[in-house]
Amino acid sequence: MTTITLLPDREDTLVAWLTAFAIMIHVFEAAIPSPFPGAKPGLANVITIATLLIFGWRTAAWVSLLRVLVASLMIGTFLSPTFAMSLSGALASILILGASWRLFGHYLGAVGYSILAALAHMGGQFLLAYTLFIPNPGILRLLPVFMSLALVFGLLSGIIAAAMIKQES
Repeated sequence: MTTITLLPDREDTLVAWLTAFAIMIHVFEAAIPSPFPGAKPGLANVITIATLLIFGWRTAAWVSLLRVLVASLMIGTFLSPTFAMSLSGALASILILGASWRLFGHYLGAVGYSILAALAHMGGQFLLAYTLFIPNPGILRLLPVFMSLALVFGLLSGIIAAAMIKQES
C-alpha cells in the first residue's frame, strides 16, 4: 500500500492565514449591530483588496470565497438567506475585481478596487434580493441609499487597505 503525503506549499499557507484573518474580522463584524438593517462596513474586504494587490486575483478570490463559507459555518448562517446574500455579494465583487484586474492591473490602487468591489457586492446582493426574496419594484427605492453606503464603506476599506500595503512595503 502506497501512502501519498500532501504538503501545503507557500501559497496554501498564505491563503490559510489571510482567510483566517478575514474570517476573524467577518465574525467580529457580524456581532456588531448596524443602524441600517443589512448594511455592514465589510471590513473583511480590506484583506481581499490587500491580497489582490499583493498576490493577485486568484489568491484574492480564494480568500474571499473561503471567508464567506467558513464564517457562515462559524456564525450559523450557512445555507440561509444571509449566506446567499453574502455569497452573491462576494461573487459579484470577485467578478468585477477579476475583470478590472485584467484591464487595469495595479493602476486602480486599493481605493479604486475597494470602491468597485463594494458597489459590485451591494449590486449582487440587490439582484439576489430582488429576484429571490423580494420581487417588488419598491425595493429598488432603497438602492441609492445602499449604494451610497457601499461607496462610503468601499472608500474607507480602500484607505485602510492602502495603508496596510504601504506599511507592508
